[in-house]
Amino acid sequence: MIQRALSGWTFIRAFYLLTGVAVIVQSVMEAQWFGLILGGYFSSMAVFNYGCAAGNCSVNYAEPKKQAVPVEDITYEEIKK
Repeated sequence: MIQRALSGWTFIRAFYLLTGVAVIVQSVMEAQWFGLILGGYFSSMAVFNYGCAAGNCSVNYAEPKKQAVPVEDITYEEIKK
């Protein structure tokens, strides 16, 4: 657990930690206690490396798979009234 908290720091993790601490400090100064929850969430996300700080929110841009069966030309028949 300590190894996970101390290793793998990225810019996003540091940003989350600084933002969370800033929100906590500002919430205490303004007596807005709900901000402690919000700041605590962002800070813990950075320290424990979960959520988007762990890189789980990225989109995988893999090449599209090729079709195994070739698509045949579709023919249509016009129906007249």
